[in-house]
Amino acid sequence: MVDTLGVAVVGFGWMGRVHTQAYARVRHHYPQLTLVPELVTVAEEVPGRAEEAAAQFGFASTTRDWREVVADPRIKAVSITAPNFLHREIGVAMAEAGKHIWIEKPVGLTAGDARAVADAVAQAGVQGAVGFNYRNAPAVEAARELIASGEIGTVTHVRIRLFSDYAAHPEGALTWRYERERGGSGVLGDLASHGTDLARHLLGDIASLTADTAIFLPERARPTGATAGHSRASGGELGPVENEDYVSCLLRFASGARGVLEACRVSVGEQNNYGFEVHGTKGAVFWDFRRMNELGISRGTTYQDQAVTTVYVGPGHGEFAAFQPGAANAMGYDDLKVIEAYRFLRSVAEGNPHGATLADAVHSAAALDAMARSASSGAWADVAAGA
Repeated sequence: MVDTLGVAVVGFGWMGRVHTQAYARVRHHYPQLTLVPELVTVAEEVPGRAEEAAAQFGFASTTRDWREVVADPRIKAVSITAPNFLHREIGVAMAEAGKHIWIEKPVGLTAGDARAVADAVAQAGVQGAVGFNYRNAPAVEAARELIASGEIGTVTHVRIRLFSDYAAHPEGALTWRYERERGGSGVLGDLASHGTDLARHLLGDIASLTADTAIFLPERARPTGATAGHSRASGGELGPVENEDYVSCLLRFASGARGVLEACRVSVGEQNNYGFEVHGTKGAVFWDFRRMNELGISRGTTYQDQAVTTVYVGPGHGEFAAFQPGAANAMGYDDLKVIEAYRFLRSVAEGNPHGATLADAVHSAAALDAMARSASSGAWADVAAGA
């Protein structure tokens, strides 16, 4: 038996569009789902944007006020893709209204915000999913299984990188993303949040860390109208960039492993250069998002001069079989969000979490807060997600 689930999308920038497309595609890839998403409402305060979304994707209604979604009994689940500073207020309100939530990272501006949403979800008894999409890549899931199996031995160290140029242009508009009050911690919340989640997903809890941050483009022009994505603004009044363009971080894991995490949003010449290198006492595993469906694996008993083999993921690795019939057929970024939608809907249908949860968001946010403390003090900082 198949039931419908009324869903709403709050915030219709690029990520709101990605969530909507994932809802539209999810049953194509997962026909076994017992819940079919029904697009009820799109909420977006920018004039005309919600109406355009409804015309393209078939939402039954539109609103400029997300509070109308809270009060709408037709809506049982909500995608929260609004700016970071609204995550806590919207997330708590939706959960308290008994609505399941699929919310984008970093779930607010601080670990306190993430905990508030997590607590509201737990108290309401609803499901909460978080947009840590890179962990959904079949190659990443294969790497996690490989590490857990002990095939590369005891993990000794990891390097995680997240380099991009989306904020590298000096005419990039001074949007909410660059304000401490509304955007939070800059590249920490935007990219390093994915890095800390991948680190914990692969290797377990981060115990402590030390970090350094920098702002390389200290001023940007204020936009004169509504913006979407990473818009340009030239000739406008200049204002200060308040949060970080760059972070480098040394990690100590509870297991005893060590790590390096580096993220930058102004890396000229880098487009989505995200990945990791995990080294163990008997081998290593390598992943590059730009070659999302491949893994580099070194394993054996040679140790010195041990070869690295490229493995193409295929059916049997993660959710690959829901998208492609054979190895080396490519999957893309949007497919990762379809996987996320499936796991969210499955969580709602079964009453048990599948995929990244609010607890994962709290752990990531606690690591980001520790990075900020460390960068300010110059000292090592403990990562305490439960504090």
